[in-house]
Amino acid sequence: MAKKSMIARDVKRKKMVERFAAKRSALMNAFESAADPMERLEIHRKIQNLPRNSARIRMRNRCWATGKPRGVYRDFGLCRNQLRERAHKGLLPGVVKSSW
Repeated sequence: MAKKSMIARDVKRKKMVERFAAKRSALMNAFESAADPMERLEIHRKIQNLPRNSARIRMRNRCWATGKPRGVYRDFGLCRNQLRERAHKGLLPGVVKSSW
């Protein structure tokens, strides 16, 4: 299981991303549509003044059961170990072992 502080940090980042998503998106659209270099520079400075953790790239996919940061399947939100364990127990509908 991941450290509680790392899980809490990711939760905090997720909330920050949701809070600034509209503002960041509007600034990014304005930046890409601006033709004047000085205007682009001004918009870029506004983007830089936003909190660093409000960028989506800083979020990390984590297993919702254990909090592990690696080996997470997006479809289930589970790490590979939990996915295997729950699939064997039949807790994931539609997941079957392959055989050929």
